[in-house]
Amino acid sequence: MASDPLSPPLLKALVGDDAVAALFSSEAELAAMLRVEAALAQAEAELGMIDEDAAFQIVEACSRFDPDWGALARGLAQDGVVVPELVRQLRRAVGEPHDRAVHLGATSQDIVDTGLILRLKDLAALLVGRIATLIESLRLLKTRDGAVPLMAHTRMQQALPFTAADKLDTWIQPLERHTDTLREMLPRLLVLQLGGPIGNRETFHGHGDALADALAERLGLGFAPAWHSQRDRIGEFAAWLSLVSGTLGKIGQDIALMAQNEVGEVRLASGGGSSAMPHKSNPVQAEVLVALARFNAGLLGTLHQGLVHENERSGTAWTLEWLVLPQMAEATGAGLVKAQILAEGMQFVSSSMAGKGA
Repeated sequence: MASDPLSPPLLKALVGDDAVAALFSSEAELAAMLRVEAALAQAEAELGMIDEDAAFQIVEACSRFDPDWGALARGLAQDGVVVPELVRQLRRAVGEPHDRAVHLGATSQDIVDTGLILRLKDLAALLVGRIATLIESLRLLKTRDGAVPLMAHTRMQQALPFTAADKLDTWIQPLERHTDTLREMLPRLLVLQLGGPIGNRETFHGHGDALADALAERLGLGFAPAWHSQRDRIGEFAAWLSLVSGTLGKIGQDIALMAQNEVGEVRLASGGGSSAMPHKSNPVQAEVLVALARFNAGLLGTLHQGLVHENERSGTAWTLEWLVLPQMAEATGAGLVKAQILAEGMQFVSSSMAGKGA
């Protein structure tokens, strides 16, 4: 189970995002998996696969579950996935005669992946809300400073005069497209995982599709065939995270260049100090945006290695996702926070070169 993806405490103060990290904490992961197990029991009872009393006991056990975290960690280290030990503990909590109804027909990946999707649903809502707020702040900045004359630069050389509004459009428009892309993607991403041991739902004895439909409805997710070894959903979402970070990195790079003393086209509300040169005010927030963009661009290639699943299940590729996706999510969230700080605190200043061609 992932926890604090960007873990060094001091570094987290610079590039971390507590709200996003919380969605990938051990506690959040366990809560999501228990939600899936409870909903699975209710859906199986609805279809007559288990007794109503068994479903009631399982739901009750999930709601008051007190995990043995040490045993869960040891089970994860032994089995490569936490669910076998979780099911053992949950069955003990349910007790006889209903303990065997826990996790009936399901496999570990059904629980882990569906739990992940439940958390990605919350993550998507959080990020799209932040993007909307950032777009609004940039639009307000455009209203206030849009007429400020600036000098455009191409290939790092002075080009022709334009305005702050022109510059801001290059920041706002990609963010709008990212919002549209995510909304179009969500029906593909926010679907349950239910396939049983080899993905064909045979262990549900003819009830597989009906069970998946009932489970999806209970969890507020979409219905889909099992996708154990089809990781394009996760890869597509990770690519979106990297694209958002890349756009924020472009904004940060522009601001850092425009804030240079010899350019002076933006003023920032605050900057970072220097231990040796007290006169300096470094554009730290903008620099971090660039670093996070490059970080996520590199991680995306690693995460896309997880698309290469051998046969019907891959422990290797699956584990790789656990390592990388939380870091990409937190980096994207942190970037949006930094960009918001910049948008709220920056001011465009008329370029001394405006109106003079180069």
